[in-house]
Amino acid sequence: MNRRDFLKKSSLAALSAAGVWTGMSKVLAQSPSLSENWAENGKNGLSMDMEYRKLGGLDVSAIGLGCLPMVGYYGGKYDKKDMIALIRRAYDKGVTFFDTAEVYGPYISEEWVGEALAPFRDKVKIGTKFGFGVEEGQPTSLNSRPDHIRRAVEGSLKRLRTDHIDLLYQHRVDPQVPVEEVADTVKELMHEGKVLHWGMSEASARSIRRAHAVCPLSAIQSEYAIWWREPETKIFPTLEELSIGFVPYCPLGRAFLTGVIDENSRFQKGDRRWNLPQFTPEALKHNMPLVKLVRKWAERKGVTPAQFALVWMLSRKTWIAPIPGTTNPDHLDDFLGAAGVRLTSYEMKEFDSEYAKIDLMGHRADPFTESQIDK
Repeated sequence: MNRRDFLKKSSLAALSAAGVWTGMSKVLAQSPSLSENWAENGKNGLSMDMEYRKLGGLDVSAIGLGCLPMVGYYGGKYDKKDMIALIRRAYDKGVTFFDTAEVYGPYISEEWVGEALAPFRDKVKIGTKFGFGVEEGQPTSLNSRPDHIRRAVEGSLKRLRTDHIDLLYQHRVDPQVPVEEVADTVKELMHEGKVLHWGMSEASARSIRRAHAVCPLSAIQSEYAIWWREPETKIFPTLEELSIGFVPYCPLGRAFLTGVIDENSRFQKGDRRWNLPQFTPEALKHNMPLVKLVRKWAERKGVTPAQFALVWMLSRKTWIAPIPGTTNPDHLDDFLGAAGVRLTSYEMKEFDSEYAKIDLMGHRADPFTESQIDK
């Protein structure tokens, strides 16, 4: 069997498996224990310190690496060699899940990820995205027309130096294109072996259900962190019902939850945070009690604040795999230290009780970004 035929069979198997699952509770009841999971992965040459999880039928490290900051999303310019070394460092430490998109750069992130992972491509899972008009020179406009999706995928395959995409997301729901039409196009790409699993980013429960009915989804990616918990009420019940995994981006609150930002921090244009409501001087000062709470619990668990922000998330659901991003090897080593620590159910209730007493200020998105989020 040649590789293309193998990939076609893999994609079809994913479609079939997703179609017969009837509930996450059933899947979890049949899942191996954490220790069994680690033991099996140790046999496969993966890190014994990293937990591995399932997003639908896709196996990934419990903590992935978001590769957007590397293109200067939060300001600064980074050397290609340094970023490739960072990606490979993550792999050496057990990370098998890497997140990028054609619009990151545009193109640069995919190119660096492709080069970095080429030596061990068959041992990792790459997620990338379509949905903005990058191919048409309109990178801030939504575009999920079938012809655009195909052009975007061909470009991503080339930049990623691969013949398949492990997890392809619709970056944003396009109100001009029915999600059923998008799902059908992705299903064709899966039958061709170019895509193995698919997902959506910042999609509403209604759109998720419509898309899943045409081509079963493996994962949904949305912003989620201790200070932004909207997905819990908006989409979590749907994800659990349909056995769809969840991939939170900005799980460290764009560094706010790590404690490196205080009420005197200021952000200039060129740093994504410069116009976000959560990062105004007033909001930073108002929200400092949350930083203190995270720090208190981090000390209690013997971890750093960054680690606790991930521990909190990983402890909530077994089908969550966050993708914190960084450009700093020390920061990478820090947050990967969360891989083996968890909160008990009692601790989660206790934390939530304390959290509920804190009043938070500021929305997570600027008006333009918010206008492109599916409601």
